[in-house]
Amino acid sequence: MDMRSAAQAARVAASGDSALIVNGGGKGPVSAEWMVPKALWLKEEEPEVYAAATYICEYQDFINFRLTGCMCASVNNVSARWHYDTQRGWPNTLLQHLGMPELLEKWPQDVLPLAEVVGGLTQEAAEHLGLAPGTPVAQGGVDAQIGMLGLGVIDPGSLALLMGSSHLHLGVTDQMLHGSGMFGTYRDGLCPGISVVEGGQTSTGSAVAWLHRLLGSPGYAELDKEAAGVPPGAEGLVCLDHFQGNRTPHTDAASRGAFVGLTLRHSRGHMHRALLESICFGTELVLETMRDNGFHPASITCAGGPTRSDLWLQLHADISNIPLRLTEVAEAPALGSAILAAVAAGWYPSIPDAVRGMVHIARTVQPNPAVHEAYRESYAAYKELYPALRPTFHAAAARDSARRQAQKGARASA
Repeated sequence: MDMRSAAQAARVAASGDSALIVNGGGKGPVSAEWMVPKALWLKEEEPEVYAAATYICEYQDFINFRLTGCMCASVNNVSARWHYDTQRGWPNTLLQHLGMPELLEKWPQDVLPLAEVVGGLTQEAAEHLGLAPGTPVAQGGVDAQIGMLGLGVIDPGSLALLMGSSHLHLGVTDQMLHGSGMFGTYRDGLCPGISVVEGGQTSTGSAVAWLHRLLGSPGYAELDKEAAGVPPGAEGLVCLDHFQGNRTPHTDAASRGAFVGLTLRHSRGHMHRALLESICFGTELVLETMRDNGFHPASITCAGGPTRSDLWLQLHADISNIPLRLTEVAEAPALGSAILAAVAAGWYPSIPDAVRGMVHIARTVQPNPAVHEAYRESYAAYKELYPALRPTFHAAAARDSARRQAQKGARASA
């Protein structure tokens, strides 16, 4: 992840502009990976490049331009990452506050909805790809949100859980909901009237892979079997899943992971289960935050590598007490892209029609209400860890920052 514009992102967040309502209800933070801080970094750090640029856009916009000769933006990208709103338009006052109103002139002027035909392949692009000139190119968007379409998550109250090295939680709402601890609502981000709220966990599959290596790389199925033999709550062993910080709801890059309550009776099965439980607790905390802000997920549809673990799926279902659905096509972003292409080609009249025709549920993991009840105390213990350990984490981060600054000064004076 390119975090070079972290300082600019902090200044964007400090502006207090009304467009920042999608960032924790205006409380921030703003991601350094979003458009405005990246453009501000370019203006300040590479002013010649910024001044000479005709367009400042997403890589997707540039690819579409090379394919078709048409420069345009996606409503999905600009709603989710550019502080654009389909009713308010561009974030004019934010750009003025930051001293770069000219950026508007460098952005694509046309904003197309998903599945709109950008244009046909040029002769040059068609020859390069081995396709027919004029082949229509459909507008796409953020990979994870296109994955929502591939999971069939388009109805209000539904949520996509995209599981990999990290977890991403994307919910569909027909209301404008904003609040601390979550991102969004991204108005009309998927379709007119279909808006998105977002949460995320930074270290999930990556933390499991780390523990797997630490334990000598046994088979994942072997670890799952041992963890399944451990009772809910891992006999008092509680883990905090912030190994690379926390994305939501705390949004704290300095937070870190921890195992608390280790004793000599705990085995690697206990550690594996405690880690899986902590990830599921983290997801439940994201959902709890969404519920506090007015979004109440009624169903969750999952995709990603962790879906191959029946234990992990069952823990998610039990801890959140919500059924988990899995689709026949596991590669949700790829299917979502095919859905957009099918609509652009005229095979379906709309995205919802294409979703209902092309996405099929393979199975559902039902929660166990008794196990859910058994997790109440462990979940409460999990929620106590971050506030208890936060001072320690931040003190360590301050020491580390001071050490780096001292080393930098020593190199400069050498």
